[in-house]
Amino acid sequence: MDFSAYPFATHRLPMYAANGAVATSQPLAAQAGLAMLRAGGNAVDAAIATAAALTVVEPTSNGIGSDAFALIWKDGQLYGLNASGRASAQFDAQALRAAGHDAVPAHGWEAVTVPGCVDAWRAANERFGALPLSRLLQPAIDLARDGFPVSPVVAFFWARAAMEYATLAGVQFDGWREAFLRDGKPPAVGERWCLPGHAQTLSALAQRGPRDFYEGAIAERIVAFSQATGGVFSADDLAGHHSEWVQPISTRLRGYEVWEIPPNGAGIAALQAIAMMDGLPVAQDHVDANGWHQAIEAMKLAYADAARFVADPACGPVPTAALLADDYIASRRRLIGGEAGTPLAGTPPQGGTVYLCSADRDGMMVSFIQSNFEGFGSGVVVPGAGISMQNRGIGFTLEKGHLNEAAPGKRPYHTIIPGFLTRGAEALGPFGVMGGFMQPQGHLQVVLGTVDHGLNAQAVLDAPRWRVEGGKTVSVDSRTPAAVAAALSARGHDVQRPELDIGFGRGQIIWRLADGVYEVGTEWRADGVAAVY
Repeated sequence: MDFSAYPFATHRLPMYAANGAVATSQPLAAQAGLAMLRAGGNAVDAAIATAAALTVVEPTSNGIGSDAFALIWKDGQLYGLNASGRASAQFDAQALRAAGHDAVPAHGWEAVTVPGCVDAWRAANERFGALPLSRLLQPAIDLARDGFPVSPVVAFFWARAAMEYATLAGVQFDGWREAFLRDGKPPAVGERWCLPGHAQTLSALAQRGPRDFYEGAIAERIVAFSQATGGVFSADDLAGHHSEWVQPISTRLRGYEVWEIPPNGAGIAALQAIAMMDGLPVAQDHVDANGWHQAIEAMKLAYADAARFVADPACGPVPTAALLADDYIASRRRLIGGEAGTPLAGTPPQGGTVYLCSADRDGMMVSFIQSNFEGFGSGVVVPGAGISMQNRGIGFTLEKGHLNEAAPGKRPYHTIIPGFLTRGAEALGPFGVMGGFMQPQGHLQVVLGTVDHGLNAQAVLDAPRWRVEGGKTVSVDSRTPAAVAAALSARGHDVQRPELDIGFGRGQIIWRLADGVYEVGTEWRADGVAAVY
């Protein structure tokens, strides 16, 4: 029996819930969150339990050593949480340049910034949670200790990573092979997999509290391994990390407001593209060559700006308000012509990821994203502890003088972005599309399909997608009609059709309808489900 073979097309319908919902990319994680709602917890409790479980059942995209961001809607107000970490105080960009690197290496300690997701769980739980964090971590502990069947998409990414990570040389990578290979091999689809070190660390966090990761025995273990294997992390680097509550940023699209986390996240790229589309006519259809062309060009313009200006605002003047100003957006919109372009950054006036969303019976809703960045991240895993360290440091540039130049104590450009949609004072709900640099363009396509074309939560995720690759190259997925691809080519786009659809993002949506009913959609490109009650 081939568990990876799907010879027949599948068809999903949106799901509906009266009391609460969780949507994410792995069914066991969604069930962990739903269990918290059934136990009297709220949407934040459900999100944390889901996020913790995802570090176990989808380690190919996130882990205990990940970063995170969140948008939380409660009582008519939207709160933003930035839980991304900073480079070590001993980070040395000049040494990397001197060694011949033109970018931060993707693997090894150089790629690691202080992991933020554990503190994100703490911060959200302390401010909004109804259940103790120890209760929220229990499903993840059980899954790691007792084992879980590996789902198909996770198995695919695991096998691909095995070819890459298993060849990394050096003792800093021994922990990865110990935790994620068995007899030198990754798990097959449906194989039960245990993560005892992971269970041990999560149990310690439940017993001693999340700050143990930054100031206690777990922190000591991370620092000791770093110092023994060529890293530069110190106790002060970890102890100094705290999540930051931030004011979300937004833009308009035909009477709706779309919300994102401000830089150092890339959400501003999605907002710029959406704002450009707000001044253009509505396309005839969601899958329309002219509409796609305009959206692609808007996205390219936004990405050019993001590459130049998105950085840690604590370390330099990021022109967030100027990039979203009406006059500047109009000037960028005027650059959208009838042919494919290769835009540069403008001059504004001076001034491997998992996504989940949750909602409860009281109207609280959470948009939460957590990520290693590329696959398992840096490949550095603290032996016996299951702590897979992210490689968010590759979001930096080594270009001297750039706003996003790598530097000690600085946060890098982050691709991970939770989204939220409102209309007037009413919340429509959380949404997200994970997948590296696909994320802003995934947000753009979900919002256009929802607002302009009235697609339901499942239909807008099922729809064909495009992906900007750089220059005039754009990829389209397998569901894209040939006529649309041909029309894009006629406009000067270099259209490609990759073999796999997984790279076009994996999204989740929860919309709040009348009478407190929720409509939920989940991505067909992932293993996930919508868990509702």
